[in-house]
Amino acid sequence: MPSVAIVGRPNVGKSALFNRLAGRRIAIVHDQPGVTRDRITAPSAATATLCTLIDTGGIGGHTGDGFEELVTVEADIAMQAADLILFVVDGRDGLLPADRELARKLRKATAPVLLVVNKVDDAKHESATGEFAALGFCETIAVSAEHGRGIAGLCESIDRIVSPLARQREAEAVAAESVGIRLCIVGRPNAGKSSLVNAILKDERTIVSDIAGTTRDAIDLPCAYRSERFTLIDTAGLRARSKRDSSVEVFSAMRTVKAVRRSDLCVLVVDLAAGITAQDRKIAQVILEEKKPCLVVLNKFDLYQPKADPKTRVREATAHLRRELFFLHDTPFVICSAKTRTSVDAVLGETLKIRDAAQDVPTTGQLNRILQQAFEANPPPLDRKLKRRLKLYYATAAVNERYSLVPVPTLVLFVNDKRLLTASYESYLVNCFREGRPAPGIPVILSVRSRQRREWIGGKGDGNADG
Repeated sequence: MPSVAIVGRPNVGKSALFNRLAGRRIAIVHDQPGVTRDRITAPSAATATLCTLIDTGGIGGHTGDGFEELVTVEADIAMQAADLILFVVDGRDGLLPADRELARKLRKATAPVLLVVNKVDDAKHESATGEFAALGFCETIAVSAEHGRGIAGLCESIDRIVSPLARQREAEAVAAESVGIRLCIVGRPNAGKSSLVNAILKDERTIVSDIAGTTRDAIDLPCAYRSERFTLIDTAGLRARSKRDSSVEVFSAMRTVKAVRRSDLCVLVVDLAAGITAQDRKIAQVILEEKKPCLVVLNKFDLYQPKADPKTRVREATAHLRRELFFLHDTPFVICSAKTRTSVDAVLGETLKIRDAAQDVPTTGQLNRILQQAFEANPPPLDRKLKRRLKLYYATAAVNERYSLVPVPTLVLFVNDKRLLTASYESYLVNCFREGRPAPGIPVILSVRSRQRREWIGGKGDGNADG
C-alpha cells in the first residue's frame, strides 16, 4: 500500500489528524508537546484509496527529555519511506521559525508534500492561513482534525496523489505473485546447475551435458512448491576471467551477474565430489557484493566418498563447507544429488525458511539493546589520530520491500563520527547482531552516518577524547 507520513513540529495536531484519518483513536492526543515519540502506523479509513498512515513524533521540538534527536531520526525515516507527506502546521499559532526550518527540509523530499493547516475551526479563521503561502508549497488545505472540518477535501487530495501509486503497486504485486520468489542458480561450469533445475522441476527442461559451458544464457523457468510460486533462473557457469576463451563466454558471464542482481535469493551450487575451489569462493563473493540472501547446495553427494558411511560423509561435507566458505557466516546448505534426485525438495524448502526469516525484521528497541550490550561488553578502541572513541547514538533497521520478496534489512547506525568505526569493530558489531538476531542466509548490511548529539546509547560523555 502507498504510505502517507504526517510530520510537523510538536503539538500541531498530528496525532489528532492521524486518528481522524484512521477512523479510531490509536495515537495519544494531549496538549503537552512530545507525547508521540515513535512512528505509529495504521491503515487509512477515511480515504477511498487504501493506504498506510504514519504518525511521527514532533520535529524540532524542545521537550527537555532528551528524546528530540531520536524523534527527528524516526521522522526522517518516515519521510524517506513515504509516498506522500502531510506537513501539518498550527493555524492558531501562525507561521513559526520551526515551520520554516522544517519546510526547508521537506522541499528536498522526493515525495509530494501537502501543507495541512490544522486547528482552523471555522470559516472566519481561514484567512489566517494565507501567511503559510510563504513556505512555497503548491497546495494548502485548511482543516480542523478535532472537529472533522475540511477532512473530506484533504482525503480527496490524498486520493488524487496515491490512487495511481496504488494501481501501480497492485499491478506490480500481481506480476510478482505470478513470478514468485526468483531463485538464481549459480556456480562454476559442470557443477550440476541444470541437473538441479531439472530435478526440481521433475522435467528435462534444460540441456544437461558433461561438456562445461552447455548453458549459455540465463533461462527463467516457473515452478510451484507447497502452494508457493518460484522462478528458477538457470545461469551459465562462471569460469575465472583468464579462462574465458570467447566473447560468447564473456557475455554469458555478464548475463549471469545481471541474473544475480534481479534475483530474490541465490542458490550457489557446488560440486561436492570435486570439492570447493577458489572459483566457488569468488562466486560466493559476487553474491555477497550484490547483498543477496544465499543458500549453498552441495551437489553430487552420490559421488562424494561413496565407500564411507552416510553420517561420516555428511559430517565431513559440512566441515569442508564451513572451512572453505567461512565468510558466508552459517549460510544454510543442502546436501543432495541432482542426478538421483536425493534431497532435492529440501532446496525449495530451505529457501522458504530464509524468506520467512527475512520477514522478521528487528524493531528499533531490539536493535538498540543488542548494540548497547555489544558496546558495553567490548568498548570501541580509541582513535589515536582523532583522539576520540566511536559513540553510538541510535540505530534502526530500514527495509525496502518493493523490489524483493526476500528483503534484506539495512542497519542504520547514527554515530558521532563514522571515521572512528574500524573494520574489525564493524565485524564485531555484525557478529553481535547475528548472535542476537539469528537469520541464516540473510546478509547484514550496515549504513553508518555521522551525527552530533550529547547523549548516546553506548556510553556517557560529550564525544571528546576519553582515556
